[in-house]
Amino acid sequence: MMPPPQSAEGLLVLGIDTCGPAGSVALARLAPDSANILGESPLEGRTYSATLIAAIEALLKAHNVRLREIKGLVVVNGPGSFTGVRVGLSAAKGLAEGAGLPVIAVSRLAVLASKATIACAALDAHRHEIYLRLEEQELLAGAEDLAALAPPGRLAVCDEGAEALLAPAWPTASLIRVAAPSAADAIHLATARIAAGGFEDIALLDGHYLRRSDAEIFGEKGRPAPSARSSAK
Repeated sequence: MMPPPQSAEGLLVLGIDTCGPAGSVALARLAPDSANILGESPLEGRTYSATLIAAIEALLKAHNVRLREIKGLVVVNGPGSFTGVRVGLSAAKGLAEGAGLPVIAVSRLAVLASKATIACAALDAHRHEIYLRLEEQELLAGAEDLAALAPPGRLAVCDEGAEALLAPAWPTASLIRVAAPSAADAIHLATARIAAGGFEDIALLDGHYLRRSDAEIFGEKGRPAPSARSSAK
């Protein structure tokens, strides 16, 4: 963890989000209590490994910014696509080690909740499950799990899959539909941590998956393996 800067105001920050069906990279300059987004470029899903670095280079070039001028990196580390999470983290670690950039990792669920200005959020996890954030707790949940939980008053959602699972399970909860979270939203969420110097230890930085990989779930011989379904974040 790096010491906090004397002042975060004016610092250039790069954001990376490759966790969802579509991703993005963003460039921002920090203000006293917020971030001024200078630009954001979309990334197509399933192309992250081939397009991410080129998109970062193009974004910096479009704003006449050199990599050495960037003073912080925000990466969304899950939950979401295993491949997408790994591509984003690999890029973040490469930039951290190669260019000396301090990194802050944020949960995609936390970004979505923050974007909707509420405490709870859900994302489609496929396989009739959702990634769920209840206050500070994040977990993988199916219909049976939802039946055993007390529903919050409001949840942020950004996709039909999560909404379709939640609506019948928690009919009393208000589902607040917002646009999918982006790299710019991640920077906004991380602004206070950047100002405080709350950066990650790169050696310990890992994906926030919530779901185990298929190899871990079924094991080498096709037998189910134990899995941890929740995480405080």
